[in-house]
Amino acid sequence: MSATKPFDPFRSERLVYRAVDETREDEAFVYSIQRDAEAQSGASYGLLRPESKRSSNKFKEHVAEKCILGAIVCLPPASKEEVAGKPIGIVCLKANPPHFAHHRNSDISIDIAREHRGKGYGAEAIMWLLWYGFQIAGLHRIEIHAFSFNTGAVRLYERLGFKEEGRLRERMWFDGGWHDDVVFGMLEHEWRGMSKEARKISWMNKDKVSGSDRNS
Repeated sequence: MSATKPFDPFRSERLVYRAVDETREDEAFVYSIQRDAEAQSGASYGLLRPESKRSSNKFKEHVAEKCILGAIVCLPPASKEEVAGKPIGIVCLKANPPHFAHHRNSDISIDIAREHRGKGYGAEAIMWLLWYGFQIAGLHRIEIHAFSFNTGAVRLYERLGFKEEGRLRERMWFDGGWHDDVVFGMLEHEWRGMSKEARKISWMNKDKVSGSDRNS
C-alpha cells in the first residue's frame, strides 16, 4: 500500500502560496512589485521604463494563466478569521509551448517585495518551486538566470545547489556597459540527491538577492 496521502502542497516552512485573483488588492500588489525599478534593473532584459498599470496587468495575466505555476507568495494568516495572509512576492514556473512540453523543463521567475527582502523568503520560495516542479509537476530540469553584476543572486543560486551551466557573454547592456547572463540549472536527480536538511537550510539562511529575477 502506498504511503502517499492527500496534503496541501501550497505551503512551505514559513510561507503560503495562492492563486493570483481578479481583485483590486492583487492588481495593486502586482503593480507595486512591477514599479520597483531598482529590482527590475537587476532582472529584466526589457528597456527600463516607468511601469504602467496596463503593462502590470498584462504581467498579472501572464502569471495567472500562462505559467505551469504562477502564485502570490504570502505570509501565513495571522488568525483563523483571516482568509489570506499578507502578500510578499510572486513566483512562477514558466511554461514552454505545447510542442516543447515533452522536454519537461522550465525556468523560475521570482519577485520579493522590497520590505521583505533579506529574510530568506526568496530562498525558501525558490526551494519550494524546485520541490513543486520535480515532485508535483514531473519536470526534469529547472533553470534560473542572473545578470553577472547581480552578485547577490549569483551567490544565492549557488548556495541553493544550482549548477552554473554557462554564460551568455555581454548579452545585456545596462548602465553604460555590457554584462553576462549567467545560466544556472538543476536536474531532478541532483535535487533528489540533496538531503532533507540541505533543502531546509538553504532557506533558513538570509538571502541577499536583489528581489527579482524575471529576465523577460
